[in-house]
Amino acid sequence: FSSCETKIKMVCWCLALERQIFDFLGFQWAPILGNFLHIIVVILGLFGTIQYRPRYIVVYTVWTALWVTWNVFIICFYLEVGGLSKDTDLMTFNISVHRSWWREHGPGCVRRVLPPSSHGMMDDYTYVSVTGCIVDFQYLEVIHSAIQILLSLVGFVYACYVISIFMEEEDTCKYYSTYLWVYFI
Repeated sequence: FSSCETKIKMVCWCLALERQIFDFLGFQWAPILGNFLHIIVVILGLFGTIQYRPRYIVVYTVWTALWVTWNVFIICFYLEVGGLSKDTDLMTFNISVHRSWWREHGPGCVRRVLPPSSHGMMDDYTYVSVTGCIVDFQYLEVIHSAIQILLSLVGFVYACYVISIFMEEEDTCKYYSTYLWVYFI
């Protein structure tokens, strides 16, 4: 049972690491912090599974619920549900103007840097034109979050199962130790 959960957690860890890399490339600080915490908690959950520490797995299950909530927010953010706008600086904590890395580097995207139309700053190339994308960046972000949600739900179910197995074994050990104690008295 624990090898299956370990494999699921390893896949979760690898995909969180992949997502972390792309969020770093886009300088999106809120997702970077969330991914960092997720990576740490997945490692903690792996340790708890391997070392038979149910408390660590409980921390993993609680975090998984928060992680699903965060990814639902990301999906709502990029699909602009409920007044959210993907064009705000919310993901960068308003300290930079960077956006999703996928906005300019998605599959099939052709990126062109255009000079500004004003005559004040001729050396400033701040406007980027992106055309020809096969999949829009917001859908790539939604796909990333949906995959994270699916893996988290599977990990949550396995973690609950492993916790129940650990608790049964602990109860069985307590029963047998009490039984042996009474037997020897």
